Formats: sequence, structure tokens, C-alpha cells
Amino acid sequence: MRPLDENETTVVFEKIFKFVGNNLKNIVENPSHEGPEPEPGRYCFRLQKSRVYYVSESLVKRATNISRKSLLSLGTCIGKYTHAGSFHLTIMSLNLLAANAKHKVWLKPTSEMSFLYGNHVLKGGLGRITDSIVPGDGVVVFSMSDVPLGFGIAAKSTQDCRKLDPNGIVVLHQADIGEYLRDEDEL
Repeated sequence: MRPLDENETTVVFEKIFKFVGNNLKNIVENPSHEGPEPEPGRYCFRLQKSRVYYVSESLVKRATNISRKSLLSLGTCIGKYTHAGSFHLTIMSLNLLAANAKHKVWLKPTSEMSFLYGNHVLKGGLGRITDSIVPGDGVVVFSMSDVPLGFGIAAKSTQDCRKLDPNGIVVLHQADIGEYLRDEDEL
């Protein structure tokens, strides 16, 4: 497990910034109360076998006793690098994104299952949407009871959604909590 280099850090922060905006500062400066130290530590990003982890520094210090070959996971896996070198956020980053989300979409109960099966969010299933969403922004998808269901990319702006027909795509699906069941072997 090693720290991210400058290019990797830039790519990871750009992807997270797309979803949380200026709240990225909260993620980076989040105090960690893990470990035996009396004063709070910090969280950091580490790379292990093409996966990026969000982990407290005290846990990283204690994990130095474990060889890289034996270490499977540490902290929260927020994403992974593909063979082509691009970075993809995984569903495990949902709690981090939901707590700091800049743009949110709430689904009607009737369309939650459709989203959890990996389908895009349609206008007919939209319950609420935050203002000032621009196409291409990262959006966190919630149920009407504020349970985070997943995340995606906005296909339409907030103003365009008002004029859209009920079968128009509002949010392009990227990840949902149904992946825990569908892809449990790969996670």
C-alpha cells in the first residue's frame, strides 16, 4: 500500500470533485478518531493493487506490519484504476459522496427498484431534484426517505427536466447499492 503520486491524486480528486464540489475540503480534512492517539488524526488516500482506499493515517501506520502481498483491503475502497489507466468510483464510495453531495436527486418509491437493477433515472420516476444541476455534473441518487441508493451523471439540467417527457433520461446510472448483490465476487 503506497500513497498516490501527483497524477493519481489529481485524477482521483477531479472525479470526487465532480460529485461533492467544494465539499472536497471536508473529505480531505476530515478528522479521524481511530487509534490510540489522544488527538484526532487525518484520513488519507492509499493505492493497493489498482484500488484506491480512504483510510485513517493511524490505521495505515498499524498496517505496516502486514506485507503488501498479504494485505487485501484497508479502509474504504472508493474506486479503482482500470487497465487503460482511467479511474472509476465504486459503490463503496457512496457513503462518502452522499454525506458531502453537491447535487442530489430523490426517486419516487415506484422507480427505486428500476434504478437498483442498473437502469437510468427517468423523468417519470423523479421525486425531487436540487437546483443548478448542469448536464455532466455528478449526482447522488436518494430514496424519498433520504437513503442513498447510488450515483450517476446528470443528463439534463434542472430546467430541462421540467420540460422533459416522462420517459426522458435525467440521470445516467453509474453505480447503485444493488451491485453489492450483483457483483459480490468482484467487490
